[in-house]
Amino acid sequence: MPRDLPLNSLGLPKAPADTRVVVAMSGGVDSSVVAAVLKDEGYDVVGVTLQLYDHGAALAKKGACCAGRDIHDARRVAEAMGFPHYVLDYENTFREAVIEEFADAYLAGATPVPCIRCNERVKFKDLLATAKDLDADCMATGHYIQRKMGAKGAELHRAVDAARDQSYFLFSTTQEQLDYLRFPLGHLASKADTRALAAKYGLSVADKPDSQDICFVPNGNYASVIEKLRPGAADPGDIVDLEGRILGQHRGVIHYTIGQRKGLGIGGLGDPLYVVRLDPETRRVIVGPKEALSTRVVPVREINWLGDEPFDSRPEWELEVRVRSTRQPRPALVRPLSATTAEVTLFEPEDGISPGQACVFHAPEGGPRVFGGGWIWRGY
Repeated sequence: MPRDLPLNSLGLPKAPADTRVVVAMSGGVDSSVVAAVLKDEGYDVVGVTLQLYDHGAALAKKGACCAGRDIHDARRVAEAMGFPHYVLDYENTFREAVIEEFADAYLAGATPVPCIRCNERVKFKDLLATAKDLDADCMATGHYIQRKMGAKGAELHRAVDAARDQSYFLFSTTQEQLDYLRFPLGHLASKADTRALAAKYGLSVADKPDSQDICFVPNGNYASVIEKLRPGAADPGDIVDLEGRILGQHRGVIHYTIGQRKGLGIGGLGDPLYVVRLDPETRRVIVGPKEALSTRVVPVREINWLGDEPFDSRPEWELEVRVRSTRQPRPALVRPLSATTAEVTLFEPEDGISPGQACVFHAPEGGPRVFGGGWIWRGY
């Protein structure tokens, strides 16, 4: 590869026409704009869409990625912009790597985040390998996150638009993957800028609504999906207080999440009660006062570290951490127990921390860099 050429917009020392880019196309406006912009800049663009589940059953379902309608939309964009487009059948991979674990995690009383596992085990693993098989120089996606070059190599940074930032869902991106991936939308100030680019290129998806639900969970009804995958999962049981006193009956542990207050069916007992723990083995939903939800110490495992020095090279790291996608990063001490496990101590307690959620590491004092993260695996 010539070294005397200036770097192109993707940070590679090649002319755009000599740079092949595989674009992961979901059929939505974000990835479609990425493909259109790169094609317009003269890159050798190849669009790839993953069929992740039976899109025949999903044709009537709006608001989810990778359904039949979305495959059609991705193909139309490719045809309009004049680059090749392929659909890959990843149904079996997706079921084994994402859906089955989602069901098992819920049955174990956790609150899983399947979108992270999909990025980790399908999009940034199998699809990325496919991109390399196609001799692509890099793979681009429509995620709102930034990849910047630092003193030690590629770094992960939060998107400029805090409202669109997807760093929580991409914490498990490894350094090797980050070296190959590109995120052309991370620098945009707002989603309006993305839609303006879609309109500029005359894309049919310019006004397409954003996907809201988990793609294989119609209307956000997790319990119905779990019941189909695991018959008997909705067996009823007792709702008990912290001392084990029975307060009522529930309709299946899978219908409840840590921190839930409404829909418990045990009103009239004085102060509001919240779900503080789930015990699938005894089919018990344990409830208590709001203060029982407060947690300062969070055990984390399967850590993916994106720092410049080894994670366990220090006794502790002072970082900011995010324990749920809807929360802001908060100051914490992260104490490595090994290269992939840690004990996270929050400076201020947080409510409703749940096993199965991610704990994402951010730079202290609001810095934009993302240092990876891990999975919360049990509550204290």
